[in-house]
Amino acid sequence: MNPHLNLEENMRLASVLEPSKPSFFPARTKIVGTLGPQSRTVEIITNCLKAGMSVAQFDFSWGDTEYHQETLDNLKAAVKSTKKLCGVMLDTVGPELQVINKTERPISLQEDSFVVLTPDQDKEATSSLLPINFTGLSSAVKTGDTIFIGQYLFTGSETTSVWLEVTEVNGEDVVCLVKNSTTLSGPLYTLHVSQIHIDLPTLTDKDKEVISTWGVRNNIDILSLSYTRHAEDVRHAREFLSKLGDLYQTQIFAKIENVEGLAHFDEILEEADGIILSRGNLGIDLPPEKVFMFQKTAVFKCNMAGKPAVVTRVVDSMTENLRPTRAEATDVANAVLDGSDAILLGAETLRGLYPVETISTVGKICAEAEKVFNYDLYYKRTVKYAGDAMSHLESITSTAVRAAIKVKASVILCFTSTGRAARLIAKYKPITPVISVVIPRVKTDQLRWTFTGAFEARQSLIVRGVFPMLADPRHQAESTNATNESVLKVALDHGKAAGFIKPHDRVVVCQKLGDSYVVKILELED
Repeated sequence: MNPHLNLEENMRLASVLEPSKPSFFPARTKIVGTLGPQSRTVEIITNCLKAGMSVAQFDFSWGDTEYHQETLDNLKAAVKSTKKLCGVMLDTVGPELQVINKTERPISLQEDSFVVLTPDQDKEATSSLLPINFTGLSSAVKTGDTIFIGQYLFTGSETTSVWLEVTEVNGEDVVCLVKNSTTLSGPLYTLHVSQIHIDLPTLTDKDKEVISTWGVRNNIDILSLSYTRHAEDVRHAREFLSKLGDLYQTQIFAKIENVEGLAHFDEILEEADGIILSRGNLGIDLPPEKVFMFQKTAVFKCNMAGKPAVVTRVVDSMTENLRPTRAEATDVANAVLDGSDAILLGAETLRGLYPVETISTVGKICAEAEKVFNYDLYYKRTVKYAGDAMSHLESITSTAVRAAIKVKASVILCFTSTGRAARLIAKYKPITPVISVVIPRVKTDQLRWTFTGAFEARQSLIVRGVFPMLADPRHQAESTNATNESVLKVALDHGKAAGFIKPHDRVVVCQKLGDSYVVKILELED
């Protein structure tokens, strides 16, 4: 039997058909939704939050800052009305190669005919000539290389796409043989060259402009760094963010989308705060039979490093259908059983017909997979992997998880000001939900007081199993025993009122008292 599954030996298959018991917590696995044309009204975003979306992604491959600002303002209104926290993730464009079709007339390409890719953007796109936004293609490719052109390539669900094989390089132009007949329609196509280094910066000037205006104005929680190819890309982005006001707190998630990023995965993981596995592009760069191996290995490495792993492109078919395919439903469950922290929806919510239903369906599949996840085995394996090199804080947090397993606690309450303790608890994927009570810290520049804590709370919305709540700012992080007790009482009262803490439950509490962390087990009375 699969060791990652915790199934009873005598399980009756008929029990699969029994309806699931409702639980207070949605799936532990988080859902990131990309907001766009089909998902930007207050009403739809409100329903997305209710359905289980906890982070909203803004994709700047299209749409200007005003467009995205309007969407974000609607998100803020929805957060206010639902009282559900939602993180904001900015997705950079990166070195994205595009075919420019100014006339927007459909272009028909026939199998076995030839087409020229030219950097001359003044020329008109025809069935024999396609202008692109990059001058260095001819020096990057050689005869026999594969080029893929697809619509919506980066948000998933390519509706029209064509494979090309390079037959000749002529000055700055590249001559290709068309491998399949198709009609390209619309203004913008993305071009992907398989396994080739594209000599463009990872963080482009356009990205920097968007981050320093829209990003700063909206205090983005997470930056999704498209096309991360080296650890240096992450360092460069971090240095850039450190000079932009509050964005020094923004986390950087490296998006691995090609063989180059895959080759430097370990160094990238060390630098980044989390990893996004962009399976759409990797599916083009890797042979199909290798994709699963990369996914499972990468998720395992993220798990052992205690950093969130986010998987993309899971239910493409729901862009146009109310139900996923069997393969997609199984794929989502396998991503959860592998240990993924979050599922990122692209086309499905951005321009799909059923954004709310997609979030709800993915959430239900995640919740079912979590029921059979082998938490015990995972805990033992993670402790063994960490070995003797555990930090003081990690040894405390892993003890909290062990205590929760032993006493069958209903929740783990973690008091944190940086979010680090809660993330380390989450690293061990406890079977119990982790309520991360974020205690604000006050800062002053002698002119005014500001509180930190909101970033830390929202950033944990992408971590599996962690549910943040913001404590009252009157309770300082470095405070006395008396206030710690009152914060604890507020958190327990919140849990009781919401219904996830019941009389006679056991609760494991992890909190800082003075300079030391303490783990205690509370047995609640009536």
